[in-house]
Amino acid sequence: MRADRLVSLVLLLRQHGRLSAGALARELEVSTRTVLRDIEALSAAGVPVYAERGRHGGFELLPGFQTELTGLNHDEALALLIAGSRRGAQAFGLGSALASAMLKVVDALPEGQRAVAAGAVERLLVDPDTDLLARRQTAEEVPDAVVAEVRRAVLAGHRLRIRYAAVEQAPKWRTVDPIGLVTVRDQGYLLATRSGADRTYRLSRILTAEELAEPARRPDRVDLDRAWQERSTRFRTGGDQVTVLVRVDPARREELVRTALAVHAEEPTADGRLRLEVTFQDPRHAEWALWGLATDAEALSPPWLRDSLHDRATTIAARYGAST
Repeated sequence: MRADRLVSLVLLLRQHGRLSAGALARELEVSTRTVLRDIEALSAAGVPVYAERGRHGGFELLPGFQTELTGLNHDEALALLIAGSRRGAQAFGLGSALASAMLKVVDALPEGQRAVAAGAVERLLVDPDTDLLARRQTAEEVPDAVVAEVRRAVLAGHRLRIRYAAVEQAPKWRTVDPIGLVTVRDQGYLLATRSGADRTYRLSRILTAEELAEPARRPDRVDLDRAWQERSTRFRTGGDQVTVLVRVDPARREELVRTALAVHAEEPTADGRLRLEVTFQDPRHAEWALWGLATDAEALSPPWLRDSLHDRATTIAARYGAST
């Protein structure tokens, strides 16, 4: 909403001092032309904002100008509730609301505490985009319009109609009763029921969402953590799961464990490697996980998995063995 954007613009100028129109546009996620119109609106409303010309110019407030906050809006308050996870806010489509809310919080601090707060922020980093091995952590992309519609239905307690693209299936429309939203390792999920049965939908696979006026058929209260644990357990114990005995280089252990559903046993071997008994979702999952570790892992059993990996390696070797 424009009123919220105007407040954010003033708070940005109060916090950073002089900012160019381009910098304000990037912070507010709007065009430069929109920023210029907003500056004119603020001036017309009596806010003492002025332009400084030149190479290092920009917009600035008169020294000593104070604002009175109009209060956090709904999305900003919600963003602060999940602000313990910056990526959680992004997954639920509340990233811009969180940024706006934090500006208001900082501006509400006494003058002497603002510098302390700003210094603290500079020394705390949560979930950077890459780890120590420079592996990029990429969050799933979900259109803002989709996640906003899903979020509204969840919080309002309304039924939801979604067009969902399940794995290796054509997209289909489904009407569900939303229970809650969960984010795990940068992946967002909708917990819902459909015809009374529990369902879990990945947000990135929801192509279209429509909040319905009809009330959702769900309990008034929910223990979302317990619901997620129960669904995770059912997922791990269902399907065509396979248990594999693997010898792996200790440096690749974590990579193997992250892809497996469960680790049942682990012991060191005489050659300095680790022997693990792990469970995968199905045979294809097991083959994919071990193939990705190349020579740093060896499937000891079952025999069909060793044969499958051998056949794949033979095919690759034949493809690249002879020069043409």
